[in-house]
Amino acid sequence: LFERSGRGVRLTDAGNAFRPYAERILQTLQEGRDAVEDVRNVQLGSLRLGSALTISTYVLPKILRSFYQRYPGVDVVIRTGRSEQVLNMLLSDEVQVGLVRSLANAEVETIHIYDDEIVLVCYPAHPFAATGKTTVAAASSEPIVLFDRGSSYYGLINGFFREAGVIPNVAMELDSLEATKRMVEEGLGIALVPLVTVERELAAGTLVKVHLSDAEPIKRPISLVYRRHRKRPRTVQAFIDAMAEIYAVSLPAG
Repeated sequence: LFERSGRGVRLTDAGNAFRPYAERILQTLQEGRDAVEDVRNVQLGSLRLGSALTISTYVLPKILRSFYQRYPGVDVVIRTGRSEQVLNMLLSDEVQVGLVRSLANAEVETIHIYDDEIVLVCYPAHPFAATGKTTVAAASSEPIVLFDRGSSYYGLINGFFREAGVIPNVAMELDSLEATKRMVEEGLGIALVPLVTVERELAAGTLVKVHLSDAEPIKRPISLVYRRHRKRPRTVQAFIDAMAEIYAVSLPAG
């Protein structure tokens, strides 16, 4: 299964073939430990949580702070990825619960928890900042910074301009949301970004939110997802209940 060399140890072809089975065994052992701890106390055990990248960076820390205040003994393991990747993790039992943009799947219970609002931001000296509002056409003529071509945000923003019948003046494309914010702060363009990602900059005054007077707010639903018709360990149910309380949402019966 293993091949040793001067540079270390690597899996042989047979080892790579056996690896998924070993991972399943380890996962089953972990579920067994969880079941034992489940009988003892919800304060013990583990929680495998999947989260979309933006949520894990800007939203999840506050959620976990509240969760840990209630259940300080729970060991939380976090896996991140795009929403589709997190859904696949859930379906393959790599994670027990996920936080993603809303995705339909017959095997998954989807609970809407909040709307991710996309807002236009500029630097404080930009002409838009003086009035705090503009039109979609005026915004499209300004240098625009786009981010993460492979993400749903990219498609959502491009679709927004396309539906408005305008072509955005794209100044640059970046693979990082943080880099996008820095570019806007330096006056290199304006950007449409999730509101949760710029709350700190808006409060500090390094970025200014601009209202689009002739467009409806751009929103993307964010959901809590978990497998249907599965017995859930107490730690998983505790997290689901905590989310329902934090966001004041109702859970399906059963």
